[in-house]
Amino acid sequence: MSEITVFTARKIITMNESHPEATAVAVRDGRIVEAGTLETLSPWLESHPHRIDRRFENHVLMPGFIDPHLHPTLGAILLPCHFITAMDWVLPDRTCAPVTSHEDYLARLSNILANEGADEEIVVTWGFHRIWHGNVDRQALNKVSATKPIFVWQRSFHEIIANDAAIDWMGVHRKDLERHPQIDLASGRFFETGLAVAAQAMNRFLLAPERYMKGLELVKRTVHLGGHTTIGELAYPLMNDELEWDVLSRVLDNDETPFRMKIVPRALQRGNFEGDPQEDVDRIRAFDSRSTEKLFFGNNVKLFTDGGFFAELMQMQEPGFIDGHHGEWLMAPEAFEAHARAFWMEGKQIHVHCTGDMGLELALDVLQKLQDEKPRFNHRFTIEHFGVSNPEQVRRIKDLGAIVSANVYYVHELGEAYWKKSIGHERASTMARLGAVERAGIPFALHSDFTMAPAMPLNSAWVAVNRIAESGAVMGDEERVSLDAAMRAITIDAAYIIGMEDEVGSIRAGKKADFTVLGQDPWETPPEELRNIPIWGTVFEGTPFPLEK
Repeated sequence: MSEITVFTARKIITMNESHPEATAVAVRDGRIVEAGTLETLSPWLESHPHRIDRRFENHVLMPGFIDPHLHPTLGAILLPCHFITAMDWVLPDRTCAPVTSHEDYLARLSNILANEGADEEIVVTWGFHRIWHGNVDRQALNKVSATKPIFVWQRSFHEIIANDAAIDWMGVHRKDLERHPQIDLASGRFFETGLAVAAQAMNRFLLAPERYMKGLELVKRTVHLGGHTTIGELAYPLMNDELEWDVLSRVLDNDETPFRMKIVPRALQRGNFEGDPQEDVDRIRAFDSRSTEKLFFGNNVKLFTDGGFFAELMQMQEPGFIDGHHGEWLMAPEAFEAHARAFWMEGKQIHVHCTGDMGLELALDVLQKLQDEKPRFNHRFTIEHFGVSNPEQVRRIKDLGAIVSANVYYVHELGEAYWKKSIGHERASTMARLGAVERAGIPFALHSDFTMAPAMPLNSAWVAVNRIAESGAVMGDEERVSLDAAMRAITIDAAYIIGMEDEVGSIRAGKKADFTVLGQDPWETPPEELRNIPIWGTVFEGTPFPLEK
């Protein structure tokens, strides 16, 4: 039998309500033997070989942080791109300063073409948003360059804008592009299912092995920087199953990776409204045989209702958007219902991308039908993102037994911008209305949907507790959550969202020995400083992994 290692700490916050604090935790073979004190652990220590590891005696241990919804392949594609964003981004290999005007956006893009992007086959940027950067369309990009293919990825992953050189580079006949309902050639916009057309052509560049491997290594470092020990890949594959699985396996499925990844497949392949539900059930069932200890599938599946939140393509109920534009469906409503029914009957836990209140209404209407047809308990039908909603929908979520995984970062970056430019103050200030969810007793998690938000669980908790917008103003103070709820939402409740609460999320006997090592106690830190708590690193299955210096 292996030796027991006992980690001592200034405090161990277990997130186990029956035994909330400890100062020592015993670990053997990657699992927790017991948490308590050296005195309470003495029967184990007197009976088994052991050693005391005191390196964390000035630190606070928590259960390893969990992000139940991010996208490593999305990060691997975007991190090697040129970032031009309205917010500053701190990445493992660089810090990107904010760009907040139309003129500065085009100037930065021109600088990229003249310098670091000069030798690239195509130039791909990420981070554009019209609220800050104005009308950057095909004509504007043509003025920057008539010969270099330029692809401008919108701040979401749901839209690309291309110049004429880029459209020609794609090699798709323009008449075919003109017929697509979610491609606007006049402006150079490829959005939602139209994005899949552009991405298909771009894959030979975006998924080139050397580029993709570099991007995934950056994602690996990013996940560790956030203090994660478990993540969820919510919508696999992103573009190419064979290539993605090969590279994910090579980069992440090894002893040097200090986290595991639960993989949730997408119900339909990207851009396909016509898939046969039973064929998709069979396709997803076949993924199970691939699972390893680090990369594994489960009983989960991902569906979609409406369009991207950062792209302002969410489907909104009346009064809609200030400028009168309309959102988009990612799945036709009838396709959503047919696939949801097939997977519900299969007994799957269904995760649904919902960003606008109309998209949420579709998801809840279908859930009501499914419960009427085949009632299920503990089904954990999960509302993902939870952008715009209304109080009555929160009550329906509760009544129907659904749960929530929210991207609360929307409030910080978009709260004031969407108040003034998109949907008005009432709905913008109450986006991700988690205070109502907590009051209703609905389990919820916080996620980053990386790169839609920084992959920093403490940052997400900071937004949820404070609801501080980019300017420093508080948006929707009634929708703030308690610190307890926020910390549960990145530990034990995040584990519950992805069906792993028996394995991770709290520190108790029998669970994986995963800890996030903090420099301060979140409960002794002013709420407005929560995101600034230093992270030493993590312990993954009993092995310490300090952050790179």
